[in-house]
Amino acid sequence: MEPSTLTERAKPFRLVKYFTFSSLIVIFIGTIILSVLSTHWVRSMQYEKSEDYALLLIENLNHQVFLQFILPVGLKYGKIELSNQEQFERMDSVVRSTLHSFKIEMVNIYSKDDIIAYSFSKELVGMQNAGGTFYKNALEGKASSKLVQNGTFWEILLGIPKEISIVTFAPLRAEKPLSPISGPVLGVVEIRQNLYQEYRKIFKFQVVVICTISFVMSILLLILIFVVKRGESIIEKRAVERIRLKDQLSKAKHLSSLGEMVAGVSHEIRNPLGIISSSAELLKKKMNPEGPLNAIADIIVAESHRLNDIITDFLDYARPKAPNQNPCRIDEVIAKNIHFLDQQLKENGYVIRTDFSADTPVIRGDADMLYQAFLNLLINAMQSMPEGGLIDVTIKNKDRLLCVTIEDLGEGISPSVMEKIWDPFFTTKEKGTGLGLGIVRNIIEAHDGMIHLENRREKGARVLVQFPLNQETS
Repeated sequence: MEPSTLTERAKPFRLVKYFTFSSLIVIFIGTIILSVLSTHWVRSMQYEKSEDYALLLIENLNHQVFLQFILPVGLKYGKIELSNQEQFERMDSVVRSTLHSFKIEMVNIYSKDDIIAYSFSKELVGMQNAGGTFYKNALEGKASSKLVQNGTFWEILLGIPKEISIVTFAPLRAEKPLSPISGPVLGVVEIRQNLYQEYRKIFKFQVVVICTISFVMSILLLILIFVVKRGESIIEKRAVERIRLKDQLSKAKHLSSLGEMVAGVSHEIRNPLGIISSSAELLKKKMNPEGPLNAIADIIVAESHRLNDIITDFLDYARPKAPNQNPCRIDEVIAKNIHFLDQQLKENGYVIRTDFSADTPVIRGDADMLYQAFLNLLINAMQSMPEGGLIDVTIKNKDRLLCVTIEDLGEGISPSVMEKIWDPFFTTKEKGTGLGLGIVRNIIEAHDGMIHLENRREKGARVLVQFPLNQETS
């Protein structure tokens, strides 16, 4: 398989994958930013709502103070002096009764000289120059508010300081009879509202939003990873399949050319080879059986047969024939192989132990070709143990595959041999064409099967042959 081809094939999909992941990250960051902005917007609305609420309270307080305190006290005492205990208590009663059901943390009333004349906290009464810019604005008839926060940098940044209040300054005016408050400014009213609970709720809402977004994005990420993995797997399988088909096409072209060449050469060799073999057999009949030249004739005949077998191997590898598909049982084919090898097994100390599934299915195949393939595999297993030994043959039905395993206790296959084991004409035997495994693979693949060689962990080699079971058997 060519890595560059796979990389080139997968490159467009990788671009899509990277773009998708980048888009997901951008969407996630954008959503977080939107949630932060929306939270800021909610806080701004809460601030404006609290400011309007404070102005309404101040207007109501202004009305009650003017009617229930300033007018009665002015008529009774002639002037307003909150340093007078009786006047202070009357003012305190009016203010507290007006605001008792509202969430007000602090109320301060300033004189026109920037002195706190009244406060919920008696310690602040009499404090001078405490109003600042907001006091001056209110003295000029302009109401204004400010947000007061106390806490660490991160607490303030996240919007959950330990203390957070809105302070509103508004003018305290005299009222004209039967008209809205529009008289001269008599002083300044400061109202402080604690917004800790409101901002805490907003923060919790923000946390819920971010957690929900994170959860949704996590699910999308998992789905995306699943889709990407599946897409990569499909792309890789298609690329491997395409390359496999390309290799098979190249191999088929090569074998076709080789087959034509071998067919022509074999024809030219077999004719004189047949003449040599028949002539040697004829000479042998005319020779004295006890003569010294009789052995030479035997050698000529034997080598002629061996050369004919080599040519047959060439033809079988270069021009594999199509199998004659018929219902076939692999267990019966291997049993026939074992019966054929029975004498050789006994003479050389081999034992073939079989483990065939009771429900071994029938496949469609060419029994003669499969017989040849498994005979070669069994002979290879025997040749890997020159002193004899145990060979395990297992047949199992697994995942719609018929699996045949042949295991020996030989020396195994070295890494250098494993790299070249499927190459034509490569052999480790003194006598052999190096085409045996190639012929076996051609037969297995002609039956839509697969063959795999590997070393066992403990000792020896393992051959795994698989046939698909999705083919019609009748």
